[in-house]
Amino acid sequence: ISGSSSADCASLGPIEIKMMEDQGYDRDFATCLTMASSVEGILVPPSQNMVIFTLAASGVTSVSIGQLFLAGYVPGAVLSVVLMVYSYYVSVKMNYPVTGRFDLRACLRAFSRAVWGMLSVLFVVGVITGVFTTTESAACAVVWSLVVGLFIYKGFGFKDIPHIFNNVTMTLGKVLILLGVSGAFTYLLTYLKVPSIVSEALFGLTDNKILILIMLNILMLLLGCMIEMACLILMLTPVILPIWMSLGLSPIHLGVVMVLNLGIGLLTPPVGSTLFIGSAISGIKIEKLAKSMIPFYIVMGIALIILTYFPQSFMWLPNMAI
Repeated sequence: ISGSSSADCASLGPIEIKMMEDQGYDRDFATCLTMASSVEGILVPPSQNMVIFTLAASGVTSVSIGQLFLAGYVPGAVLSVVLMVYSYYVSVKMNYPVTGRFDLRACLRAFSRAVWGMLSVLFVVGVITGVFTTTESAACAVVWSLVVGLFIYKGFGFKDIPHIFNNVTMTLGKVLILLGVSGAFTYLLTYLKVPSIVSEALFGLTDNKILILIMLNILMLLLGCMIEMACLILMLTPVILPIWMSLGLSPIHLGVVMVLNLGIGLLTPPVGSTLFIGSAISGIKIEKLAKSMIPFYIVMGIALIILTYFPQSFMWLPNMAI
């Protein structure tokens, strides 16, 4: 719902880590699992980074945000599965206790409480089906969230609305400045023929599609460790997208792969924001937490390989919306 890895980790981390510790799980593992699973937030709708990708790609080609949202569901499931398999392996190896059983009644009660907030997903579906434009969907989702927050969940009051709007305005201002600079940056890259130069350099090294995809993934992973995600999407998309399309691949495929790549970057030093949030919540030092994350990097790398080299595993869904 938040569309942000950092927000997911910051809001759910204190709850999830404590619950897992109370059940006998190791704090390092609980923190790493919380951080790794938070990347789900940027893969599935309403991922704000996917919206940024479509805007960054607009200087090269048109990308449907509805199709990109649809494309994120299966990759989100793939990431979930690999993390669950690894979690099961660790739980058995470390002999973590099995507590409680699935309770359908409790599940239905929780669903009935959550359904009002979950209905906001319908506005995303409206974009995909063509009922709403992206702007109309966002406006309706904001109004719905206000109604649900004020009158159903009562999580805030009318006196809190000016403060909320102030925070939104500050965030929106930063995004608009980034987009404005990105437009100028994209124009400059195109004028200087940087994408063509980079493309020729890569194809000069090899014309093997598999190797080029490996190099592009390594580039995104390395830069993702050092630069904030939104900025990097705006900078990298105009450069990588022409190369990606020259390989006969869809820009929607790149959007998913790039978001997961840079999502892994959020969990890595030296500037991974989610890693720092996980450290602050758990009280574990960054260097120790990063070391504990190594198996999760490998597991998430497996998901990245699947999505990079087997686009047919998830592209069938957005292709149905064409």
